[in-house]
Amino acid sequence: MNIDFTQEQLVAFYRSTSADGRKAVKEALGEKFSEILPATERVKTYEDAVNELGEDNPIVVAASTASWRFPEAVNKDLVAYMKMRVIVAALNDGWEPQFVPGEQRWYPWYELISKEDYEAMSEDEKQERRCVGRSNFDAYAYGGLVFSGAHYASSVSSASGGSRLAFKSEELAEYSGKQFAELFADFCFIPKSDEKE
Repeated sequence: MNIDFTQEQLVAFYRSTSADGRKAVKEALGEKFSEILPATERVKTYEDAVNELGEDNPIVVAASTASWRFPEAVNKDLVAYMKMRVIVAALNDGWEPQFVPGEQRWYPWYELISKEDYEAMSEDEKQERRCVGRSNFDAYAYGGLVFSGAHYASSVSSASGGSRLAFKSEELAEYSGKQFAELFADFCFIPKSDEKE
C-alpha cells in the first residue's frame, strides 16, 4: 500500500517524528531524499539540526556540553559558535570543506546598519534586505563570520573569516544567515552589560 504525502506534509512529519521515523523516511526516499526534502526545509531550528546529526554526533555532544559548561554571558559567543557548527553540518548534508585550490565555499555576509537606519526603512525595504553568502580568494580562516572591510579610501573591499562555518552553496549560506541571524549575532557581538559604567 502506498501513502501519498504532499511535500508540506512530508516535511512536517519528518521534522516532528522520532529518529527511527526520520531514518525510515531517508531509506524510503533513497537518493532522492535531499531533493525531495532539502536541508532548508528540514533544518529550521537548532533542535532540527541536532535531530539531523543525532545526539551522539561529536559536534552535537560538544555543543550540548558547551551550553552547561559555559553559562556565563561572557561566553555567549562560544556557545553560539558551537551551535552554529551543528547547524552548518546539518545543512551541508555531509559535505565538508577540504580547503583545496579551486574549491568554492560560501558564508553568510552581513552589512551592519544602525538601528536608526533600519527603523527609517519602509516595510518593503526591510523585506528586501537580504543576506548574501559568498566568498572569494580574499576569504581567510580567521573566525566564524564573513565581514566587509574597506581599504584604500573605500575603493577596495574584501571578505575574511568563517572557514569552519562554510557552506557548500550560496543558497545555504543565505538561508542560514537569515534563519539563524540571532545566533550569528550572539557569536559576533559582545553581550550588552547590565552594569552601568
